[in-house]
Amino acid sequence: MTTIVSTLFIALDGVAEIDPAWHFPYFDDAVGAAVGEDYAGVDALILGRVTYDSFAGAWPDREAAGGDDAGFAKELGDLRKIVATRGLQDLGWRNAERSNDVVAAAKALRDEGVGKVLVAGSISIVRQLLAAGQLDELRLLIHPVAAGTGERLFAEGVPTQHLSLVSADALPTGMLRTIYRPAPDPSAGGDAPATYEDATPHVAEAERRVADARGGDFGVDPG
Repeated sequence: MTTIVSTLFIALDGVAEIDPAWHFPYFDDAVGAAVGEDYAGVDALILGRVTYDSFAGAWPDREAAGGDDAGFAKELGDLRKIVATRGLQDLGWRNAERSNDVVAAAKALRDEGVGKVLVAGSISIVRQLLAAGQLDELRLLIHPVAAGTGERLFAEGVPTQHLSLVSADALPTGMLRTIYRPAPDPSAGGDAPATYEDATPHVAEAERRVADARGGDFGVDPG
């Protein structure tokens, strides 16, 4: 069964267009291990053209240089890479193929029975696949910083996107690694609160817990 996963670095204010100034100070071995887990077992990459150009402009040279990251660079080169582009120019990196319809490409990979497909970066591709119901997991490495400027993952005016949290781990530098899966609207089934009136019993429970905490922790009479 095919699983299509995206992995993104993102700031607290939703900016997913990384700036080295706020990204690299938080990158340590734990972050490297998380990224390695995202890439583990990948059979194919889906990349937007901008992300692909960034990869192709760096990783082949790193592979040739034979440095500490040469092994990872070779793995990237050996992977099948589907590049979202309408251009006809040579992509210039082995195992790269073009597609002018990324949603159709994702469906074709499912039809082929490709195992794990990773969408690396490529904000617009993530949006398209989410909207089309073709993304199985959204993996975010959330930096403890408000970037202020840059392209955000979720653009203004798009339909509401509900997600379920699969896991969340705090990393030593203060980053959070979260994994989400698309989910139905929780109010659609009628069990979740849809209005303030529906939520009122939960508000009362919150008030009770605050009162209990004050009395228990600080010796204050909750009455």
